[in-house]
Amino acid sequence: MRLWQMKAILALAGTCAVAALLLVASGGSARAQTEPSRKLTWHPLEFAILRYNDDAPKSWNIYHSDKKGVLLVRLWKRYLLVSVPDEEVYDIDPQTIKASGDSVEWSYGDRPPKPIETPDWRVRNVGSMDRVRFRLGKDGHFLELQLPLGPNGRPIY
Repeated sequence: MRLWQMKAILALAGTCAVAALLLVASGGSARAQTEPSRKLTWHPLEFAILRYNDDAPKSWNIYHSDKKGVLLVRLWKRYLLVSVPDEEVYDIDPQTIKASGDSVEWSYGDRPPKPIETPDWRVRNVGSMDRVRFRLGKDGHFLELQLPLGPNGRPIY
């Protein structure tokens, strides 16, 4: 094969590679835009404990999805999206959540743009559980989540 033929083949291969990368990148961004509208099933968290101002509320539940560290908390008729790694809490509109048996369905596309102010955020390992404690609002009430850890000491959910 001659030198000019090899250069032409390499130039064609480079052009094809760039076109393939652009195609993959545009397809990935289109999927990322439509993915938040997809409803996720959130399952109840086994063996978790919720405390509101150092007291147990009468009606509550904690749900988890496939994403680790992100929890959906039902406190009476109010729903909160808690992102433990980001230390953020969002107040979720209960109309956007659909209950089905023990689990609920909700989409990240329904998340409000701004989180609730949560000062005094603390995460502490207390043996077989992680304790996440924060204040709802500047002078609001304390909410404490006690989340179970796996046998290896890492969070399960």
